[in-house]
Amino acid sequence: MREIRMTKEGGQEVPFTMGAIKCLLVDLFSAGSETSATTLIWAMSELMRNPATMAKAQDEVRNNLQGKPSVTEDDLADLKYMRLVIKETLRLHPSVPLLLPREPTEACKVLGYDVPTGTTVFVNTWAICRDPKHWNAPEEFRLERFESGKVDFKGTNFEYTPFGAGRRICPGMLFAQSSMELALAALLYHFDWELPTGGELDMEEEMGIAVGRKNDLYLHAEVCVPLN
Repeated sequence: MREIRMTKEGGQEVPFTMGAIKCLLVDLFSAGSETSATTLIWAMSELMRNPATMAKAQDEVRNNLQGKPSVTEDDLADLKYMRLVIKETLRLHPSVPLLLPREPTEACKVLGYDVPTGTTVFVNTWAICRDPKHWNAPEEFRLERFESGKVDFKGTNFEYTPFGAGRRICPGMLFAQSSMELALAALLYHFDWELPTGGELDMEEEMGIAVGRKNDLYLHAEVCVPLN
């Protein structure tokens, strides 16, 4: 509101118009929805490759909801195992491989390399999250990495920053977390899943601004708890 008042009073060099607000909201919505959807697709892909993990996650959701007609946000607090699924998915398949660019305000040295002032620097979170210096068997989907609760994605553990860190951490992180948990819980609660053709699931990635599956994920769903 302060910025809008300044615009009306002529206190800003660049006008803060309704058109600018609309563009900002569209950017936020499109960026958040695509990355969350990509993470959910990878989560379902990994669960299909790990049937024991799928069964345990479904058991947790169904035992906690006990026949309720649908999943609500109030149910999410008790779904600790399912939350580990999302954390490990974000580690192995961060939806955005490169974080927003940074520019050092003064010359510095990083791992022996001189970085002059004003250099554009990208952080490759995809590579860091698969670095064997920080993760045992980094290519494997292992939920037990996060059981201790010592590592989280809130920007304080630099080996695990799928949402970034510092002042430029993703502003929609908490919303993305709750929306992904709600969607995944609903998929696990209402349906049993299987591959339509059987066999091994292709997990090849397609690199871009977001890292998605190269080939679309097709699953057969069988209703377990009817949708209300």
